[in-house]
Amino acid sequence: MNPIFQYIIVEAVRHQLKKKAKKPSPYQYEKEIENTKIEFKHIFHDSFLIILGVLSASFGLKGFLLPNSFLDGGVTGISLITTELTGISLSVLIVLINIPFLILAYYTISKSFAIKSIIAIFLLAITIHLFPFVSITDDKLLIAVFGGFFLGLGIGLAVRGGSVIDGTEVLAVFISRKTSLTIGDVILIFNIIIFAIAAYVFSIEIALYAILTYLSASKTVDFVVTGVEEYIGVTIISDKSEEIRLAIIEKMGRGCTLYTGKKGFAKRGEPLRQTDIVYTLITRLELSKLHTEIDKIDSDAFIVMHSIKDAKGGMIKKRPLK
Repeated sequence: MNPIFQYIIVEAVRHQLKKKAKKPSPYQYEKEIENTKIEFKHIFHDSFLIILGVLSASFGLKGFLLPNSFLDGGVTGISLITTELTGISLSVLIVLINIPFLILAYYTISKSFAIKSIIAIFLLAITIHLFPFVSITDDKLLIAVFGGFFLGLGIGLAVRGGSVIDGTEVLAVFISRKTSLTIGDVILIFNIIIFAIAAYVFSIEIALYAILTYLSASKTVDFVVTGVEEYIGVTIISDKSEEIRLAIIEKMGRGCTLYTGKKGFAKRGEPLRQTDIVYTLITRLELSKLHTEIDKIDSDAFIVMHSIKDAKGGMIKKRPLK
């Protein structure tokens, strides 16, 4: 690690431990430094993805959609329609219209997620306002497809970084927890309303191209983040399964299940070692935090993730996301 960052981490840990009444042991001190290093590493990783996402979304908007008065779904679509009707800067509208969704994210998802999203949306607004992207083409089909592609790529990268640059996903998560609708259902209904308004205010042709842009963007988001399902099933195999179980319960506020299994990597005739396998369900927005907590405990843990279309019972939808 860079000596400057190493120094910053050590000083940060020392300052944090000074606040505690009990003096930590050398082992605890080293463990705290190692955990802080992992947290910094994940912060840099997430920040890099968010910045890439902002640049990609800005390029999609200013290089394709904005110069040709094209629309998209979600908060971005509302902002584009409002810009066309009122002449108010898109940068200002993106921030203003996302504010209610960010407040909702703060109370229903987590404080860190809301802060990341605020930073991402402000960066998007500043980039759109300041960066001089050149209009790429005036072909309507190319504008719809590639404008949607770069916008979807930006949204997907931001989600991978633990944030959003469009508040629609936050609203969808909130409503899906209160009703029987899935996240996909909520986003679809939300965008149908936007496209209907676009058809009425502008023309059916513009609305049809907006639908094409939305489809391109949504498929790109699916490709980048491997689906937009709310829940991810995570299976964790590690020699430190008890510590991981406690981290999931205490630090993430999630439930988990332990399976008793045997490690199958052994030669003929050798006994198989028993191990506890941890299984938990989390939201995609919590995936980054789970990786961070697991890396703190066992960076060599074997992790298998798969998408869950729906889930019911237990701790699911009974407590706020952490």
